[in-house]
Amino acid sequence: MQVRTPAVAGMFYPKTQQELRTFIRDCFLHSFGPGKLSPSTSAEDIRGIICPHAGYMYSGPIAANSYYAISSLRPEIVIIIGPNHWGIGCNVAAMKDGLWKTPLGDVEVDSESALEINKISKTIELDFFSHTRDHSIEVQIPMLQEIYSHEFKILPIILIDQSYNTAKEIGMTIAKIVKKKKVVIIGSSDFTHYEENEYAHKQDKSLIEPILEMDVDKFYRVLHENQISACGYGAMAATMIACRELGATRGTLTKYATSGDVTGDKTSVVGYASITFS
Repeated sequence: MQVRTPAVAGMFYPKTQQELRTFIRDCFLHSFGPGKLSPSTSAEDIRGIICPHAGYMYSGPIAANSYYAISSLRPEIVIIIGPNHWGIGCNVAAMKDGLWKTPLGDVEVDSESALEINKISKTIELDFFSHTRDHSIEVQIPMLQEIYSHEFKILPIILIDQSYNTAKEIGMTIAKIVKKKKVVIIGSSDFTHYEENEYAHKQDKSLIEPILEMDVDKFYRVLHENQISACGYGAMAATMIACRELGATRGTLTKYATSGDVTGDKTSVVGYASITFS
């Protein structure tokens, strides 16, 4: 079994267990976080979430809102879809026979689902190398380990190709393999990159609107017409499609903020949103 060792521990989040647990706790209690620790008391049937993937010091509190929303669930599998920032490996890659290691321990990859998804869609290849350097999936895992005390597996899917047709195929394929399983789907993405704060808010508001409507056609139209620099747009679209196929009818924005809102430096910011689908 291959072990995917941390690529960004000590950079995007603390590399020691105690520091990491404390940092995650602080994200939940932060003024931009949910303001309370998990688990939530909500019984809402959430199918998936959109979650940022920057360093915890910037996006952690916003991400904590998504994780608080799903913290009372007990999924068997968490499917995490993220963009491949390094552009290495396959256009679309899941993986099998692997462990993802973090300072909080190991999480096993769900090889059964990986083989099944590859059998249905040849667009989704099985490749370990594609996952070795990127942070978009990695930063989600410690949050999951912190909110869930039960054993769960992950199915990581990383994308170079984020086109409409590919996102649709991924979303539809995920829905086919998980209808009889307890699953949460995570679309890992940040929003506008390196713009002035007010402009980022305006841009991101226009893109969040079709996400809440779960309108993927409108989402891609707004993305291209407004030239919005959301890095994981295909991951968000695939998540929307899968959640819609699994019965979700609406998105809910639980928190939006930029790195500038969090740190106070608003000259060149990145936007982050926490969204749930139910």
